Amino acid sequence: MTEITVFDPPQCCASGVCGPSVDPRLSRLAGDLAWLRDSGVSVTRYNLSQQPGAFVENATIQSILEKDGEDALPVFLVDGAVMSQGVYPDREQLAQWTGLEAECGKSTSPGSGCCG
Repeated sequence: MTEITVFDPPQCCASGVCGPSVDPRLSRLAGDLAWLRDSGVSVTRYNLSQQPGAFVENATIQSILEKDGEDALPVFLVDGAVMSQGVYPDREQLAQWTGLEAECGKSTSPGSGCCG
């Protein structure tokens, strides 16, 4: 089973989809991560403000933070390998990383998925 681990910058809640002004990228990502889980991918997500220990315990993430600071976040690992840092990938990228078909048009949130 493919495993995706997300190391998010500090946010008000675990998903970042909270508060009065929700970033649409985070809303899209939440739907895309749910799609991955429903497709059998193991997804673990850490938030720096709520789970700092996970960042310290992971040598790869610790090294990235020491070199580039919090600006490197978010970092996406696929089976332990760094696939992306500093940006949130779209569903098409997530699908490529996991060998899934992006299922354009079947997103779980408005405006998500590779087809916009």
